[in-house]
Amino acid sequence: MICTLMHKRIAVAELELDDATGFIHKVNTVYAPEHLPVGVLPSNGIIDRTSLNEWWTDRSIPASRSGIREALETLDVASTKLLLLRCYGLSLSDHYWICPQDSGLTWDQINFFDNPFSNDMGDVLFGKPKKDAEFDFSSPDNTSDGFLKKRWKIINGKRCLIKGGSNPFQQQPFNEVIATGVMKRLNIPHVPYSLIWNDGYPYSVCEDFVSPATELVSAWRVMKTQKKSNSDSVYQHFVKCCKGLGVEDIVPALDQMLVLDYIIANEDRHLNNFGLLRDPDTLEWLGMAPIFDSGSSMGYDRMAARIANDKDTVCKPFKKQHEEQLKLVSSFDWIDFDALMDVGDLIRSAFNGDAVDFVGTDRVDVIARTVEKRIHTLHEFALSWQPMEVMDTVDGDVEEDIAEDYTPKITM
Repeated sequence: MICTLMHKRIAVAELELDDATGFIHKVNTVYAPEHLPVGVLPSNGIIDRTSLNEWWTDRSIPASRSGIREALETLDVASTKLLLLRCYGLSLSDHYWICPQDSGLTWDQINFFDNPFSNDMGDVLFGKPKKDAEFDFSSPDNTSDGFLKKRWKIINGKRCLIKGGSNPFQQQPFNEVIATGVMKRLNIPHVPYSLIWNDGYPYSVCEDFVSPATELVSAWRVMKTQKKSNSDSVYQHFVKCCKGLGVEDIVPALDQMLVLDYIIANEDRHLNNFGLLRDPDTLEWLGMAPIFDSGSSMGYDRMAARIANDKDTVCKPFKKQHEEQLKLVSSFDWIDFDALMDVGDLIRSAFNGDAVDFVGTDRVDVIARTVEKRIHTLHEFALSWQPMEVMDTVDGDVEEDIAEDYTPKITM
């Protein structure tokens, strides 16, 4: 299939896609190299097809997404990459899409920010049978990343993402609500989450924070804009790349993210669930995106006896241990510890009602006490902290920062 890679209304490059695999087979004429996806760098006017395919593949649903194998069988589709072709690669995170040759399609006709989209794909992803009538693949669910069950829906005119949890405790949706409360208390820019129930299971729901005037560029794509020096840590490289793009004030926003992740013991702040916002029309960088996707935290997959054990806690995106990552923070002066005094109550109230059936009262109490202890430890660390330039090295760096796949693994 011959098509044009579009960035909103701008033709970026002519592509040839393999209908059988969904991969980009050939890159022909490049029309607007400045509008290529971030991190796909042309050399002498020639695009690295491998790099572009990596970006294109990252748009597809991960093959290990909960329930995706059954969904593909239901749809009689060979792979998630082929689903990209069914929705023209359209997303609710950015403004890239593919326009088939001679189709006459326009951005204003088909983008999901301004136009309705089908619920068919989301229904199948949530385990419902394929409807007998003609199936409509026109949905941003075809380009949603992450491994947890999720779908997009238009609720009261708002584009909202609904996301489930993982076995055995289905804890992530509750954690999102708790993280929202912590960030609100600390005045950290964030995406607010609320809790809903469907067929007896908990789900988190949030509005799309990307708009027709903004788009999300993941930290992973940002870090592709420069070659990393062996002497630079992952943290240093990200900061350098941001500065290279003209985003000079990134450190305070990173401070907030690292502090939050320490408090809630976030284990899955990988390089694709934080990043920068930019204007898709002018390509102006707007700064750090609000914090989102904080559910895989607070011992979400552990038995109560192991939640407080820091040795079990995985850390991302920069260091392998939260204590080491906390040393990257440049200032703690902005933290209002008095505002965090009721976080234990916040946690206990979030796990009320039917939540206890999944999480258990013993685990709830341990979660609350563990987070309270982390806040106390953080406060002591902040009191002893002296303002200085962060002296970071590659020691303890995360070596392979990939998203959690949520394969059941209960730690006793």
